[in-house]
Amino acid sequence: MGYGELIIRSYDPQYDRTRVEDFERKCEVGPAKRVFLFTDTLGDPICRIRNSPIYKMLVAELGNQLVGVIQGSIKLVTVHKPPNDLAKVGYILGLRVSSLYRRRGIGSSLVINLEEWFIANDVDYAYMATEKDNKASAKLFVDRLSYVKFQTPTILVNPVSHRMSRISSSAELAKLKVEEAEAIYRKFMSSTEFFPIDIGNILRNKLSLGTWAAYPRGESWGGVPSSWAMLSVWNSGELFKLRLGNAPLSCLMYTKISRLIEKLVPCVKLPCIPDLFRPFGFYFIYGVYREGPLSGKLVRTLCRFVHNMASKSKDCKVIVTEVGGSDTSRLHIPHRKSLSCPEDLWCIKALKNEKKNSLHELTKTPPTRALFVDPREV
Repeated sequence: MGYGELIIRSYDPQYDRTRVEDFERKCEVGPAKRVFLFTDTLGDPICRIRNSPIYKMLVAELGNQLVGVIQGSIKLVTVHKPPNDLAKVGYILGLRVSSLYRRRGIGSSLVINLEEWFIANDVDYAYMATEKDNKASAKLFVDRLSYVKFQTPTILVNPVSHRMSRISSSAELAKLKVEEAEAIYRKFMSSTEFFPIDIGNILRNKLSLGTWAAYPRGESWGGVPSSWAMLSVWNSGELFKLRLGNAPLSCLMYTKISRLIEKLVPCVKLPCIPDLFRPFGFYFIYGVYREGPLSGKLVRTLCRFVHNMASKSKDCKVIVTEVGGSDTSRLHIPHRKSLSCPEDLWCIKALKNEKKNSLHELTKTPPTRALFVDPREV
Protein backbone atom coordinates (compact mmCIF):
# COMPACT_ATOMS: atom_id res chain seq x y z
CA MET A 1 0.00 0.00 0.00
CA GLY A 2 1.44 3.41 -0.97
CA TYR A 3 1.51 6.32 1.45
CA GLY A 4 2.43 9.12 -0.96
CA GLU A 5 5.39 11.47 -0.77
CA LEU A 6 6.71 12.63 2.58
CA ILE A 7 6.33 16.41 2.90
CA ILE A 8 8.13 18.36 5.62
CA ARG A 9 7.10 21.99 6.03
CA SER A 10 6.89 24.78 8.58
CA TYR A 11 4.16 24.67 11.20
CA ASP A 12 1.09 26.74 10.28
CA PRO A 13 -0.72 27.75 13.51
CA GLN A 14 -4.08 28.32 11.80
CA TYR A 15 -4.12 24.98 10.01
CA ASP A 16 -1.95 22.78 12.27
CA ARG A 17 -2.68 23.83 15.87
CA THR A 18 -5.53 21.37 16.53
CA ARG A 19 -3.91 18.63 14.45
CA VAL A 20 -0.64 18.84 16.36
CA GLU A 21 -2.43 18.85 19.73
CA ASP A 22 -4.31 15.66 18.79
CA PHE A 23 -1.10 14.14 17.43
CA GLU A 24 0.83 14.88 20.63
CA ARG A 25 -1.84 13.17 22.74
CA LYS A 26 -1.67 10.06 20.57
CA CYS A 27 2.12 9.99 20.95
CA GLU A 28 2.06 10.04 24.75
CA VAL A 29 4.68 7.43 25.53
CA GLY A 30 7.02 7.15 28.50
CA PRO A 31 9.36 4.68 30.18
CA ALA A 32 7.63 1.36 30.74
CA LYS A 33 9.23 0.62 34.12
CA ARG A 34 8.63 3.83 36.08
CA VAL A 35 6.40 6.86 36.38
CA PHE A 36 6.92 9.79 34.03
CA LEU A 37 5.40 13.17 33.20
CA PHE A 38 3.24 14.11 30.20
CA THR A 39 3.03 17.70 28.92
CA ASP A 40 -0.17 19.57 28.15
CA THR A 41 0.62 22.55 25.89
CA LEU A 42 -2.71 24.30 26.58
CA GLY A 43 -3.52 24.65 22.89
CA ASP A 44 -0.15 26.21 21.96
CA PRO A 45 2.14 23.53 20.43
CA ILE A 46 5.13 25.90 20.29
CA CYS A 47 4.84 27.09 23.90
CA ARG A 48 8.14 25.43 24.88
CA ILE A 49 10.15 27.48 22.37
CA ARG A 50 8.08 30.66 22.14
CA ASN A 51 10.34 32.59 24.53
CA SER A 52 13.54 31.71 22.65
CA PRO A 53 15.26 34.37 20.50
CA ILE A 54 14.65 32.44 17.25
CA TYR A 55 12.49 29.33 16.90
CA LYS A 56 10.82 27.06 14.37
CA MET A 57 8.52 24.03 14.26
CA LEU A 58 8.34 21.54 11.40
CA VAL A 59 5.60 19.03 10.61
CA ALA A 60 5.81 15.90 8.46
CA GLU A 61 2.88 14.73 6.33
CA LEU A 62 2.10 11.65 4.27
CA GLY A 63 -0.88 12.41 2.11
CA ASN A 64 -3.12 14.47 4.35
CA GLN A 65 -2.02 12.73 7.52
CA LEU A 66 0.26 14.30 10.11
CA VAL A 67 2.96 11.73 10.93
CA GLY A 68 5.71 13.70 12.70
CA VAL A 69 6.75 16.97 14.35
CA ILE A 70 9.94 18.60 15.59
CA GLN A 71 10.92 21.93 17.16
CA GLY A 72 14.09 23.95 17.32
CA SER A 73 15.46 27.19 18.78
CA ILE A 74 18.62 29.24 18.27
CA LYS A 75 20.67 31.33 20.69
CA LEU A 76 24.21 32.61 21.34
CA VAL A 77 26.14 30.94 24.18
CA THR A 78 29.61 30.51 25.64
CA VAL A 79 31.63 27.39 24.85
CA HIS A 80 34.97 26.42 26.39
CA LYS A 81 36.03 29.65 28.12
CA PRO A 82 35.12 33.27 27.33
CA PRO A 83 35.80 35.79 25.97
CA ASN A 84 36.97 34.33 22.65
CA ASP A 85 34.68 31.30 22.52
CA LEU A 86 31.12 32.20 21.68
CA ALA A 87 28.93 30.03 19.48
CA LYS A 88 25.50 30.07 17.96
CA VAL A 89 23.73 26.85 18.94
CA GLY A 90 20.50 25.20 17.83
CA TYR A 91 18.46 23.20 20.32
CA ILE A 92 16.33 20.28 19.09
CA LEU A 93 13.28 19.19 21.06
CA GLY A 94 9.79 17.77 20.70
CA LEU A 95 10.62 15.13 18.07
CA ARG A 96 7.58 12.89 17.62
CA VAL A 97 6.77 10.28 14.96
CA SER A 98 3.48 8.39 14.76
CA SER A 99 3.84 4.83 16.02
CA LEU A 100 2.30 3.55 12.77
CA TYR A 101 4.98 5.22 10.64
CA ARG A 102 8.18 4.61 12.58
CA ARG A 103 11.29 3.04 11.05
CA ARG A 104 10.57 4.77 7.73
CA GLY A 105 13.21 7.49 8.11
CA ILE A 106 10.68 10.18 9.08
CA GLY A 107 12.50 11.08 12.31
CA SER A 108 15.84 11.38 10.49
CA SER A 109 14.24 13.54 7.79
CA LEU A 110 12.77 15.90 10.37
CA VAL A 111 16.11 16.29 12.16
CA ILE A 112 18.01 16.84 8.89
CA ASN A 113 15.50 19.47 7.74
CA LEU A 114 15.82 21.27 11.07
CA GLU A 115 19.61 21.11 10.82
CA GLU A 116 19.34 22.74 7.38
CA TRP A 117 17.40 25.59 8.99
CA PHE A 118 20.13 25.86 11.62
CA ILE A 119 22.83 26.02 8.94
CA ALA A 120 20.91 28.70 7.03
CA ASN A 121 20.97 30.73 10.26
CA ASP A 122 24.74 30.27 10.71
CA VAL A 123 24.49 27.86 13.66
CA ASP A 124 27.76 26.31 14.85
CA TYR A 125 26.42 23.37 16.88
CA ALA A 126 23.14 21.50 17.16
CA TYR A 127 22.28 19.76 20.43
CA MET A 128 19.45 17.81 22.00
CA ALA A 129 18.43 16.26 25.32
CA THR A 130 16.80 12.93 26.04
CA GLU A 131 16.52 10.45 28.88
CA LYS A 132 19.45 8.06 29.16
CA ASP A 133 17.04 5.11 28.89
CA ASN A 134 15.49 6.37 25.64
CA LYS A 135 17.36 3.93 23.41
CA ALA A 136 15.41 4.80 20.27
CA SER A 137 16.31 8.48 20.54
CA ALA A 138 19.96 7.77 21.34
CA LYS A 139 20.21 5.36 18.40
CA LEU A 140 18.74 7.93 16.01
CA PHE A 141 20.94 10.85 17.05
CA VAL A 142 24.18 9.08 18.00
CA ASP A 143 24.30 6.10 15.65
CA ARG A 144 22.62 7.56 12.56
CA LEU A 145 23.09 11.33 12.76
CA SER A 146 26.61 11.53 14.28
CA TYR A 147 25.75 13.31 17.54
CA VAL A 148 28.08 12.71 20.48
CA LYS A 149 27.56 12.72 24.24
CA PHE A 150 28.05 16.16 25.74
CA GLN A 151 26.56 16.40 29.24
CA THR A 152 24.63 14.18 31.67
CA PRO A 153 22.67 16.51 33.96
CA THR A 154 20.40 15.41 36.78
CA ILE A 155 16.71 16.39 36.85
CA LEU A 156 15.29 16.71 40.36
CA VAL A 157 11.52 16.84 40.97
CA ASN A 158 10.03 17.69 44.35
CA PRO A 159 6.27 17.64 45.08
CA VAL A 160 4.73 20.72 46.68
CA SER A 161 2.67 20.14 49.83
CA HIS A 162 0.37 22.57 51.61
CA ARG A 163 2.58 22.29 54.69
CA MET A 164 5.07 25.15 54.86
CA SER A 165 8.77 24.23 55.08
CA ARG A 166 10.81 25.54 57.98
CA ILE A 167 13.27 28.26 56.99
CA SER A 168 16.52 28.20 58.96
CA SER A 169 16.94 31.18 61.29
CA SER A 170 20.70 31.11 60.68
CA ALA A 171 20.31 32.40 57.12
CA GLU A 172 19.38 35.75 55.59
CA LEU A 173 17.47 35.87 52.29
CA ALA A 174 17.59 38.70 49.77
CA LYS A 175 15.70 39.17 46.52
CA LEU A 176 18.12 40.53 43.93
CA LYS A 177 17.38 43.19 41.37
CA VAL A 178 17.57 41.98 37.79
CA GLU A 179 20.70 44.04 37.10
CA GLU A 180 22.44 42.64 40.17
CA ALA A 181 21.47 39.05 39.37
CA GLU A 182 22.65 39.45 35.78
CA ALA A 183 26.02 40.83 36.91
CA ILE A 184 26.57 37.96 39.36
CA TYR A 185 25.61 35.30 36.82
CA ARG A 186 27.95 36.79 34.24
CA LYS A 187 30.78 36.93 36.79
CA PHE A 188 30.43 33.40 38.19
CA MET A 189 28.67 31.31 35.54
CA SER A 190 29.63 32.74 32.16
CA SER A 191 32.51 30.25 31.92
CA THR A 192 30.12 27.28 32.07
CA GLU A 193 29.27 25.54 28.82
CA PHE A 194 26.27 26.94 26.94
CA PHE A 195 25.72 29.91 29.23
CA PRO A 196 23.20 32.12 27.34
CA ILE A 197 24.59 35.51 26.33
CA ASP A 198 21.11 37.05 26.61
CA ILE A 199 20.82 36.16 30.31
CA GLY A 200 19.32 39.59 30.91
CA ASN A 201 16.37 38.77 28.66
CA ILE A 202 15.73 35.57 30.63
CA LEU A 203 15.77 37.36 33.98
CA ARG A 204 13.48 40.12 32.67
CA ASN A 205 10.98 37.70 31.13
CA LYS A 206 7.51 37.82 32.70
CA LEU A 207 7.82 34.09 33.50
CA SER A 208 10.89 34.68 35.67
CA LEU A 209 9.59 35.16 39.22
CA GLY A 210 12.86 36.50 40.55
CA THR A 211 16.34 35.70 41.84
CA TRP A 212 17.16 35.15 45.51
CA ALA A 213 20.40 34.89 47.45
CA ALA A 214 21.03 33.35 50.89
CA TYR A 215 23.95 34.04 53.23
CA PRO A 216 24.74 33.55 56.96
CA ARG A 217 22.78 35.74 59.37
CA GLY A 218 24.94 38.49 60.82
CA GLU A 219 26.97 38.92 57.64
CA SER A 220 26.41 41.53 54.94
CA TRP A 221 25.38 40.75 51.36
CA GLY A 222 26.96 44.06 50.36
CA GLY A 223 30.31 42.75 51.55
CA VAL A 224 31.73 39.33 50.77
CA PRO A 225 29.84 36.67 52.77
CA SER A 226 31.86 33.67 53.94
CA SER A 227 29.25 31.47 52.22
CA TRP A 228 26.41 32.26 49.86
CA ALA A 229 24.05 30.69 47.35
CA MET A 230 21.65 31.94 44.70
CA LEU A 231 18.98 30.69 42.35
CA SER A 232 16.24 31.95 40.05
CA VAL A 233 12.66 30.73 39.58
CA TRP A 234 10.72 30.35 36.31
CA ASN A 235 6.96 29.81 36.26
CA SER A 236 6.75 27.08 33.61
CA GLY A 237 3.12 26.43 34.54
CA GLU A 238 2.15 29.60 32.69
CA LEU A 239 3.32 27.96 29.45
CA PHE A 240 2.23 24.35 29.77
CA LYS A 241 1.03 21.79 32.31
CA LEU A 242 2.31 18.39 33.40
CA ARG A 243 0.48 15.18 34.23
CA LEU A 244 1.74 11.98 35.84
CA GLY A 245 1.81 8.85 33.70
CA ASN A 246 2.40 5.13 34.33
CA ALA A 247 1.76 5.47 38.06
CA PRO A 248 0.54 2.35 39.89
CA LEU A 249 -2.84 2.31 41.62
CA SER A 250 -1.04 2.27 44.97
CA CYS A 251 0.41 5.69 44.18
CA LEU A 252 -3.07 7.09 43.53
CA MET A 253 -4.39 5.58 46.76
CA TYR A 254 -1.43 6.89 48.78
CA THR A 255 -1.98 10.37 47.32
CA LYS A 256 -5.62 10.42 48.38
CA ILE A 257 -4.96 8.92 51.83
CA SER A 258 -2.01 11.20 52.62
CA ARG A 259 -3.98 14.29 51.62
CA LEU A 260 -6.90 13.18 53.80
CA ILE A 261 -4.64 12.57 56.80
CA GLU A 262 -2.89 15.90 56.28
CA LYS A 263 -6.29 17.63 56.33
CA LEU A 264 -7.76 15.75 59.32
CA VAL A 265 -4.63 15.24 61.43
CA PRO A 266 -2.12 17.96 60.43
CA CYS A 267 0.22 17.05 63.29
CA VAL A 268 1.03 13.73 61.58
CA LYS A 269 4.11 14.30 59.41
CA LEU A 270 3.22 11.80 56.68
CA PRO A 271 4.98 12.62 53.39
CA CYS A 272 2.28 14.05 51.12
CA ILE A 273 2.04 13.68 47.35
CA PRO A 274 -0.14 16.31 45.65
CA ASP A 275 -2.68 15.32 43.02
CA LEU A 276 -0.45 14.77 39.98
CA PHE A 277 -3.00 12.78 37.98
CA ARG A 278 -4.66 15.89 36.59
CA PRO A 279 -2.80 18.63 34.64
CA PHE A 280 -0.79 20.89 36.96
CA GLY A 281 1.74 23.68 36.80
CA PHE A 282 5.30 23.73 38.12
CA TYR A 283 8.15 26.05 39.00
CA PHE A 284 11.57 25.54 37.45
CA ILE A 285 14.61 26.48 39.53
CA TYR A 286 17.55 27.58 37.37
CA GLY A 287 20.91 29.28 37.83
CA VAL A 288 21.78 27.42 41.04
CA TYR A 289 25.19 28.62 42.23
CA ARG A 290 26.98 28.51 45.59
CA GLU A 291 30.27 29.42 47.25
CA GLY A 292 31.69 28.68 50.71
CA PRO A 293 31.58 25.91 53.33
CA LEU A 294 27.95 26.57 54.37
CA SER A 295 26.65 27.05 50.83
CA GLY A 296 25.02 23.60 50.64
CA LYS A 297 22.77 24.42 53.61
CA LEU A 298 22.01 27.78 52.01
CA VAL A 299 20.90 26.07 48.81
CA ARG A 300 18.50 23.93 50.85
CA THR A 301 17.19 27.05 52.59
CA LEU A 302 16.53 28.70 49.23
CA CYS A 303 14.75 25.58 47.95
CA ARG A 304 12.53 25.58 51.04
CA PHE A 305 11.75 29.23 50.42
CA VAL A 306 10.73 28.43 46.82
CA HIS A 307 8.60 25.54 48.12
CA ASN A 308 6.74 27.90 50.44
CA MET A 309 6.24 30.33 47.58
CA ALA A 310 4.89 27.50 45.40
CA SER A 311 2.60 26.21 48.15
CA LYS A 312 0.66 29.49 47.94
CA SER A 313 -0.11 28.79 44.28
CA LYS A 314 -3.19 26.67 43.58
CA ASP A 315 -1.69 25.41 40.32
CA CYS A 316 1.96 24.65 41.18
CA LYS A 317 2.29 21.01 42.28
CA VAL A 318 6.00 20.27 41.76
CA ILE A 319 9.32 22.10 41.68
CA VAL A 320 11.83 20.99 39.04
CA THR A 321 15.57 21.64 39.08
CA GLU A 322 18.24 20.54 36.60
CA VAL A 323 21.89 20.60 37.66
CA GLY A 324 25.15 19.26 36.30
CA GLY A 325 25.78 15.57 36.88
CA SER A 326 28.93 16.37 38.87
CA ASP A 327 27.36 19.25 40.80
CA THR A 328 27.16 18.30 44.48
CA SER A 329 24.40 20.89 44.92
CA ARG A 330 22.01 18.07 44.02
CA LEU A 331 22.69 16.60 47.47
CA HIS A 332 21.11 19.69 49.03
CA ILE A 333 18.13 20.10 46.70
CA PRO A 334 14.98 18.39 48.03
CA HIS A 335 13.52 15.91 45.52
CA ARG A 336 11.46 12.75 45.20
CA LYS A 337 13.57 9.95 43.73
CA SER A 338 10.63 8.22 42.02
CA LEU A 339 9.84 11.37 40.02
CA SER A 340 13.40 12.48 39.28
CA CYS A 341 15.79 11.54 36.47
CA PRO A 342 19.30 10.75 37.77
CA GLU A 343 20.92 11.08 34.35
CA ASP A 344 19.60 13.12 31.45
CA LEU A 345 21.57 12.83 28.21
CA TRP A 346 22.67 15.85 26.15
CA CYS A 347 24.21 15.19 22.73
CA ILE A 348 25.87 17.63 20.36
CA LYS A 349 26.94 17.84 16.71
CA ALA A 350 29.15 20.35 14.85
CA LEU A 351 27.41 21.80 11.79
CA LYS A 352 30.47 23.62 10.43
CA ASN A 353 33.67 21.90 9.29
CA GLU A 354 35.88 24.33 11.22
CA LYS A 355 33.99 23.46 14.42
CA LYS A 356 34.50 19.70 14.17
CA ASN A 357 37.98 19.83 15.71
CA SER A 358 36.74 21.96 18.61
CA LEU A 359 33.94 19.49 19.19
CA HIS A 360 36.46 16.97 20.55
CA GLU A 361 37.67 19.53 23.10
CA LEU A 362 34.10 20.45 23.99
CA THR A 363 33.00 16.87 24.68
CA LYS A 364 36.19 15.58 26.31
CA THR A 365 36.68 18.47 28.73
CA PRO A 366 35.51 17.46 32.23
CA PRO A 367 32.18 19.19 32.94
CA THR A 368 32.24 22.19 35.21
CA ARG A 369 30.57 21.83 38.58
CA ALA A 370 27.81 24.35 37.89
CA LEU A 371 25.46 24.16 34.91
CA PHE A 372 23.18 26.95 33.75
CA VAL A 373 20.10 25.32 32.23
CA ASP A 374 18.12 27.77 30.10
CA PRO A 375 14.52 27.74 31.44
CA ARG A 376 13.23 28.59 27.97
CA GLU A 377 14.20 25.08 26.86
CA VAL A 378 12.57 23.08 29.64
